[in-house]
Amino acid sequence: MTVQDHDITAATDTANLPQPIQPLLKHATYKAHTTDFIVNELLPLEFTGEGEHLWLHIQKSGMNTAYLAKLLSEWADIPLRDVGFSGLKDRHALTTQWFSLRIPKKQLPDSEFAPVDIGANESITILEQQWHNKKLNRGTHRANQFIITLRDIEFVGFDTPSPSSEQLLSVKQAVEQHLVIIGQSGVPNYFGPQRFGRSGNNIREALSLFARPVPEARPPSNKGKRKRVPREQNTMELSAARSLIFNEILAARVRDGSWNHGLAGEVFNLDGSGSIFASDEIDDTLRARLESGDIHPTAVLWGTGNEKVSGKAAAMEADTVAHSPLLTQLATGLEQRDIKAQRRALRLPIEALSWEWQDTEGSQILILNFTLTTGSFATSVLASLVQELNT
Repeated sequence: MTVQDHDITAATDTANLPQPIQPLLKHATYKAHTTDFIVNELLPLEFTGEGEHLWLHIQKSGMNTAYLAKLLSEWADIPLRDVGFSGLKDRHALTTQWFSLRIPKKQLPDSEFAPVDIGANESITILEQQWHNKKLNRGTHRANQFIITLRDIEFVGFDTPSPSSEQLLSVKQAVEQHLVIIGQSGVPNYFGPQRFGRSGNNIREALSLFARPVPEARPPSNKGKRKRVPREQNTMELSAARSLIFNEILAARVRDGSWNHGLAGEVFNLDGSGSIFASDEIDDTLRARLESGDIHPTAVLWGTGNEKVSGKAAAMEADTVAHSPLLTQLATGLEQRDIKAQRRALRLPIEALSWEWQDTEGSQILILNFTLTTGSFATSVLASLVQELNT
């Protein structure tokens, strides 16, 4: 069956993904102002105070991480490869993160870092600097703190955005009960809409990529060893394809209620780590570990070598892909390019969740403060609370 363009648009609309609990906020706006979306990179580290790597703790807004790294390399007159950072941070947000600059012999530039070619809506502030003996590598930090402001809130069940004070008190209490639940139990670990591009264009690019011939391995060397296939460069498209398949498998697990309970043949992830293990059956010990959040069920990031999962868990993954022409094409393309299968937790734990209500001229505002592990999407937390989320 041919995949239609509207199939891609619908499949990548993450607002359509099911939630374990019906969100009580009908509508909300976020990122109305830069300070409505604050991200602080959490990177506990003891600096040596010596070495040739200058670490800068920088607060920025209006620009992405890669562009700031380029500005830093130009200021220090060093190759871009000598600028290190742990994670990519949103452009449309107020973010703080560390950068490292390899400064040979600690010969700092004569002038302070003050780029002149930044726009009116862009800002850069150096909060702290330290010398260290190592470069900051990608993926070093383990978590991010988010402070997110939701504005223009409308509640489910009310025809007017201005319910009576009694109604408002009741629905706020219900929302807070929902917040308590997700703070204890987590939310579905969906990939956010940014992974798929505008209207799902990254998936269209992935399908276009998969329609082209697979790169061939280089000819054997004189020693008779066959050289590897060139490494795939289209990482954005490949990631989008794997993310869409994962989201649909997770959606199926949410619908049948198994997203946080586990199935026979499940592969589990040890909380806070990349460690995984498989189990043919779910016994009382595993149930207790699931309940406590010590382990999480997983689903496949599609590719070759997905042998660890078995039984009912494997059948659900295979059936989800087999019943969708779009997912089938994406899965086949990933396998043909020998992308190796990985596992991702179905459940996203939320740490240190707190909230505050504000009333501004009759308009309800909800400020959320929470921490997520790296690789997680704050929009997945918001989607569990809000039916229609606008920027």
